[in-house]
Order: sequence, then structure tokens, then C-alpha cells
Amino acid sequence: MSAPEAKVDDLALSRRLVTPEGVDLRLGLASAAERASAFVIDAGVILVALLALTLIAAPLGLSAGEAGREVAAIVWLLGAFALRNGYFMLFELGPRGATPGKQALRLRVVARDGGAPTAEAIFARNALREIEIFLPLSLIGGAMAAGDPVDGAMVGLALVWSGTFLLLPLFNRERLRAGDLVAGTWVVRSPRPVLLADLAAASSSPVAAGVGGFAFTTAQTGAYGVKELELLETVLRRRDPEALAAVARRIRAKIGYAAPLGENDEAFLTAYYAALRGRLEQGLLFGRRRRDKFDVG
Repeated sequence: MSAPEAKVDDLALSRRLVTPEGVDLRLGLASAAERASAFVIDAGVILVALLALTLIAAPLGLSAGEAGREVAAIVWLLGAFALRNGYFMLFELGPRGATPGKQALRLRVVARDGGAPTAEAIFARNALREIEIFLPLSLIGGAMAAGDPVDGAMVGLALVWSGTFLLLPLFNRERLRAGDLVAGTWVVRSPRPVLLADLAAASSSPVAAGVGGFAFTTAQTGAYGVKELELLETVLRRRDPEALAAVARRIRAKIGYAAPLGENDEAFLTAYYAALRGRLEQGLLFGRRRRDKFDVG
């Protein structure tokens, strides 16, 4: 693909996201090819795990007679069902919001507002995958394993069913599969980390009154929650001067911080990010997780 075509494709897959602080960010949606590649990697991991499960279950079933084989087959089927569904759900509910396949392609699952998806959304998008792909394949595989004849019509119907869902991302602008449409999620490209090393070092410390020469009160670091922290990190990663200035201006107004003349916006945001993250992490030690700035319970 030529450079001009790539730019057109990137523009078509770019979506605006206005943060709670009124900052216009852009999310890059994953292309159909990127999503397919990620799924192939994940399918490979699942197949390896299924092979390991088979190697464990088969000897046990063969050594336990007819009844033992039936029990082993049931255990294998239940294990395969739990694996292929739990694999996607557990990884996408994690802090990275991505399976190993998505991580390899630098993709992640987000809600339509750019935040982390809810557990209900993750369940919905992955439950649909069972209907889209695994259900017809399981019917054919189950029939073949039982020794039943599988006619061409059944195979063709299953392929058409799965193919319709598999090709759905090619026929909508946002490259969404049915699960995304139901769950209200996007699969987006994760920006390559470009934060300076001192940000990570500073943010790992407990709440500090002064970080990098900046001093914040407890009330000031208590103004926001996890969602705003994630959005602030996105702004810092992108390092867009206009976005940095806009966010710094709004945060200073929100927390009542009087900035000295000529203060660097990125330095201020980096210090505030470190202090805010430290305060939120300290809260977690006491079992308190503040979701966003409206969570005051």
C-alpha cells in the first residue's frame, strides 16, 4: 500500500473522542486485517492449550473403560468451552484490555467513550463470538467425533453462517464485528509508549506533596479518579502541545492551582499525573477504588 493510500485509510479509521475535560483526542480504529491477524494468533494459543488438554484427557479416558471415556469427553468439551470463552474475557477484562494476539498487534478493546469497557460489555462481545464462529464449528466437530455422517449441506451452512459474521467488519466503516455492535465497544490501536522515563519513576512513588518541584494538596490530588488518570496518561503519551495546554488549563481551574508565569504545561501535567496516580494507588491499599471524578462515595 502506498503512503497516500495509508493516510486515507488512517483517516477513515480515525474517530474523535472528547474527554471529560473537553479535550479533542483521536482514536485509531483497528483495521480488519489487524483484527484478523490478532485473532489468528489467539486461535493458535487456544489450539495449543486444547492440544495440551487433549493429551491429558485422552490417556485418562482410555484407561478408565467406556464410562471413563464418556466422562473424559464431557470434561474435554467443558474445558474447551471454558477455555475459548474465558481466554478472551479474562484478558480483555485485564488492565491492558487485550488478548496476547491484540497485544502483539498493539490493539486493545475500549468502550465507545474511550474508557475501559464494563464486564457486561466484555461478556456480551465474547458471547457473540460463540454464536458467530465456535457454535457451527462445534456442531460439525461434535458430529464427526461421534462418528455421525456430516453431509455437505451441513458443512456449507456452517461455513456460510460463520463467513457472514467473519466478513461483517469489511462492510461497516468502523470495522466492527457483531459483538462490538451489541457491546458498544471499539478495538483501537494502542499508542506506542513515548513517556519519558522520569514520569514512570515519579508515578511509582506514594503521594507526594512535591513532585518535580510541584506541590499539590490532598484536595487537589483528590479531584479525579481512575478514568481521568487514564485520559491524562493518553494526553501525555501523545504530547500534542494544544492538547497539553488545554488539559493543563482545565485541571488548574478545577483544582484551584495558581500557575506561575511561564510554567511548562507538560511538566505540570507530568507532576500532577504522578501525584494523582500515587494517591489512587494509596487508596487501593485500603480497598478504595475511585472510578472517576463523580465517584465520591
